[in-house]
Parts: sequence; structure tokens; C-alpha cells
Amino acid sequence: MRYALYAGCVARGATPELYVATLEVCRRLDIQLDLAALEGASCTGAGVLQEKNLRLADTLNARTFAMAERAGLPILTLCSTCQGVMSQANVRLQDDEYRASINEDLEEEGLSYSGTSEPKHLLWAILEDVGVDKLKSLVTQPLSNLKMAPFYGCYLVRPTTTLGFDDHPEREDALETLIEAVGAEVVDFPGKTLCCGFPITTINNPNALKMVATHTLDAKGRGADAMVTPCPLCHLNLDGFQPSAASGNSPIAIDMPILHLPQLIGLAMGIDPKAMRLNKHIVSTKNFLTEVAVST
Repeated sequence: MRYALYAGCVARGATPELYVATLEVCRRLDIQLDLAALEGASCTGAGVLQEKNLRLADTLNARTFAMAERAGLPILTLCSTCQGVMSQANVRLQDDEYRASINEDLEEEGLSYSGTSEPKHLLWAILEDVGVDKLKSLVTQPLSNLKMAPFYGCYLVRPTTTLGFDDHPEREDALETLIEAVGAEVVDFPGKTLCCGFPITTINNPNALKMVATHTLDAKGRGADAMVTPCPLCHLNLDGFQPSAASGNSPIAIDMPILHLPQLIGLAMGIDPKAMRLNKHIVSTKNFLTEVAVST
């Protein structure tokens, strides 16, 4: 399996631990990543740009799709937000007239999008292309006795019509499936498919912090040892702003470690936590990793 890697802005900047963990886990899963095919690709625009200028956002994503088509590769994403925005754009770009109009803007770079690109999140690729059985076969340190709370991120669960849920119903609980595949116990909680608060951080910080506190305290109260997310933006908020969220919304420290998806898988594969930079998180993973050592 070979993909054009679309790491996105955050995984190469604010959460570089996600990038290095992804490379190592993909190597072991025999997921071949072309790191050059999308060199120079732009940001998806997140949800902000498409609200302000939908055509510009679709043009930027069509450009990325065209680059992947030129390489003859599907796109692998690492971010729930990137996946959601790309999926929505791709649905709109299936309209022949609209796509032809946008291709006129891409002509200057010698690019053209025919509508065949398929952006796919790492979570889905592991489940659908690698398979749970192969993943289980590569688990050398089952994370038994550990309880993990899943946190999807908004854009990976809605709208389902653009995310392929009709054709791939297994995506609805894909994160729970992979948590169980590495031997851990799933801690279900209502907030797993809700917003982490990141989109309103700069305009309503008190509410954003309250959302962080609500999700992490709920997961902790239900017995979770840690939370795992396939979205680096969610990680930024849930990990980076957790101390501030706790100071204003909780009488006690929350201390809920937030793991990136490939970090969780990598631990079960026996990859050194320091190699995946688990020591670089804002909320310390030290106690959690002690539990990992006990369980393995």
C-alpha cells in the first residue's frame, strides 16, 4: 500500500511527535509513504476558509488532489480536520462543471484534477487497507489492563454523507476497534464525537477551556487512563490547554494524558516511547507509561 502523505500543517509544526510516530508505525504496517508527491501543497483551509470563501478553499484542495493524481497515489491524512474538509471539497468537486471551472485556475501550474483522488485518514487506512488481523499480528506488547477513551474530532464523524459512512459503516466506531485491537479497554463517553473547543479558542476562550475540562474530566471519571485522538488540533487543545482548563474548571488537577493514534499503536508494537516523543507532551505521560510497562 502506497500513499501520498498529506501531513497537514499541525503535524509538521505544533505536534511533530505525531509525524515521527506516524512514520515509524507506517513502516511497521508496510504502509509506504511518498513524502515528496505533495511537497508544496497548501493547508486545507480548515473550516475557516470555506466559510469565508468556499471556491478558494475548494481550489486549494483541488490543487492538492491534482498533485496526488499526478503521482498516481491516494492521499493519506493525519488530521480529522484535514480529512473532513478534504472530503467535503471532494464531494463538491465531483460536479463536472464546477471542477472544470476550478481547473482553469490550476492551469497556470500545469495541474488538472479529474475527480479520482481519495483522501483517507490513517485511522481508516489501518482499519480498511491494512486490516485488524495484521495489526494484531504486529502487537508485541498488548496494552491489557489499560483503559482508553476515544476522541474523534468533529470533522471525522460529520457530515457522514461526505465521509463515506454509507459505504464504510465500520468508520463509525473505527477508533474503538483499534483501541481493542491493541489490547486496551474502551472507555465510552458522550463527548467522544463532540468538539474539543479548539475552533473557538481565540474568540471565546473561557468556553473553549470549559469544553476541554468537561471532556477530560468525564473520561477520567469513567476510569480512563488516557485519551487517544486521530486529530492533532484536538490534541493541541486537550493536551496543551488542559492545565489552564483545570485551573478554572476543576478543584483538582485533571492529569489526563492525550495520545496521538499512532503513539498508541506504536506502544503496542513495542516502539520506544521516547522515539515517539511521548515525553514531549504538555500533560505528562510518565505515570501512564508506568502503567503500560506494568500491563506488558
